[in-house]
Amino acid sequence: MAKRKIAVIGVGKIAQDQHLPVIDASDDFELAATVSTRGVGHGDVPVFRSPAELYNAMPEVNLVSICTPPGVRHAYVREALDAGRDVMMEKPPTTTISELDDLIAHAARLDRVLFQTWHSQYNAAVDRTRTLLAEEGVQSARIDWRESVRKWHPGQDWVWEPGGFGVCDPGINAFSIFTKVMPFPVFVERAKLTFPANRQTPVDVEVAFKSGQPHRPEMSSAFNWLEESGEIWTIAFVTGAGNEVKLERGGRTLRVNGAVVLEHGDAEYAGIYDRFADLLDRRQSEVDAAPLRLMSDVFLMGARETGPDFDW
Repeated sequence: MAKRKIAVIGVGKIAQDQHLPVIDASDDFELAATVSTRGVGHGDVPVFRSPAELYNAMPEVNLVSICTPPGVRHAYVREALDAGRDVMMEKPPTTTISELDDLIAHAARLDRVLFQTWHSQYNAAVDRTRTLLAEEGVQSARIDWRESVRKWHPGQDWVWEPGGFGVCDPGINAFSIFTKVMPFPVFVERAKLTFPANRQTPVDVEVAFKSGQPHRPEMSSAFNWLEESGEIWTIAFVTGAGNEVKLERGGRTLRVNGAVVLEHGDAEYAGIYDRFADLLDRRQSEVDAAPLRLMSDVFLMGARETGPDFDW
């Protein structure tokens, strides 16, 4: 079977680090073009300055992977759907829930495939944790998500603008795991968001969760974007049976009572492209809005504090 031709729209860090290498190695996809307002290409494929140029010049390319910042994604995805393309979207999907709901409905009207990716969900350790928690229940949960914005978003001022999410951009990866593995719904009880005095999005976030469960499990989360000693991407649970279950390395390592029971490398983006191929075969969309909804509630419920200026 011939490989599917796909174009990547938005050639920033995540596209260069993950999407393009995965497509190069894929058995299902072949890179046909890139779209970059800065003219960034990859290999010898054509480079276009706008999606419209791509659609006009290469009508045979009917798949796009949209890796732009979330602020422009609603418009770009709608344009792609209207142009008859099936679409993969990077995370966070859009800046608002209303925009995401509109894209879901629009894709359905046009009978196009829309796939919202949450790359951290595509880990075997995450699936194993979901099974464990379904069997044993949850007594407590704690998320610690700390990394350096200077490493992961170097010089990218859009992350500090309204709609840029701030530290909640990586934090939503934690929520994508959390909402997938929890055996019952969770809600934001209270939150505190610390904003640099000279920026519009938070650098530090603390969240307390609640649920409708009669045993009232203790659940909380902390995100920080100024961690320079290395990434801390951990979600720890105590199950109803008293076992300590911990997901580390962003969902790639699972420990139970301190012992490693499952550990694997970084195959998340290969997993999402495999999933996209499967959805295309079945002509089925897949959009999980739960992580975005929970993060939106953090902003709705959050008390705002002002911290020191942030400078690159």
